[in-house]
Amino acid sequence: MVTLYPNERIDQLYANDRKIIQSDEVFSFSLDAVLLANFPRVPKRGRIVDLCAGNGAVGLFLSQRTNAQIIQIELQERLADMAKRSIDLNQLEHQMTVHTLDLKDSLTVVPHDSVDLVVCNPPYFVDAPDHKKNPNPYLAIARHELTTSLDHVVKSSSQLLKTNGRLALVHRPERFLAILETMSKYNIIPKRVQFVYPKRHKDANILLVEGIKGGKKEGFIVSPPLFTHNEQGEYSKEMHAMLYGPANE
Repeated sequence: MVTLYPNERIDQLYANDRKIIQSDEVFSFSLDAVLLANFPRVPKRGRIVDLCAGNGAVGLFLSQRTNAQIIQIELQERLADMAKRSIDLNQLEHQMTVHTLDLKDSLTVVPHDSVDLVVCNPPYFVDAPDHKKNPNPYLAIARHELTTSLDHVVKSSSQLLKTNGRLALVHRPERFLAILETMSKYNIIPKRVQFVYPKRHKDANILLVEGIKGGKKEGFIVSPPLFTHNEQGEYSKEMHAMLYGPANE
C-alpha cells in the first residue's frame, strides 16, 4: 500500500499503463515529458539516467519500452519522494531507482562512462535578474536555472555516457543554438532535432534534441514537425497516441 500525503492524487498514464503520484502544490509533468519519453532511440537493455527527473514521469513512460535499469536524479526532496512512491505504486522497484541529488553529483551513484541513454527535461530559462520567477519554489526551480544550468546538464551527461551513448533533451527553440554549442563543447555531437508546434501556422514552442557522445559530425537529421493540437484545439493523432495509445480504427 502506497502512502498518499495531503493534496496528492494518483493520475493514470494511459498509453503506458502506469500510475503517477502528483500534486498541484508542486511541478507536475506536462506534454514536454511525454514528448521526451517518446523521442529518443531507447536501448532494450543497459542503463538509462533521467536527470532533473521531477516526480518521475519520464522514467515511468520509458519503463514499458525497455528492460534497461532506469536511474532517476532529482534535487528536490519532495519530488524525489513522490517519484519513489510512484515506483512502488507500479511495482517497478526491480527496474527503477531514485536518488535525491544535485545532478553534478550523479557520478557518486552512477559509474563514469557507463550509461547508454541520458534523458533530461531541464529548467528552460536562464537565471537573469530581470526574469520574473514563480513564487512557488518548486515551480521556480523547475523552470529557471536556479540550481543547475544547460552547461551543468550537458557536462554531467557527457561524464555519465558511454562512447556512442545518447543524450536526449526537451527544451525551448530559443535555446537551440546554445544547446548545439554546449553539446559540441562536451563531445556530444547533435544528430537529430524535432520542432514541436502547438498547431499549424504557429511558431514552434518545444524543441527535442538528440546527440551521440563521440559521434561523427555527418548525418544530422531534422525530423518532420510535430503538432500537438489540431485546428479544433484537440490533441493531434500523434499526441493522442502518446498520451492514450493508438486510436482504434
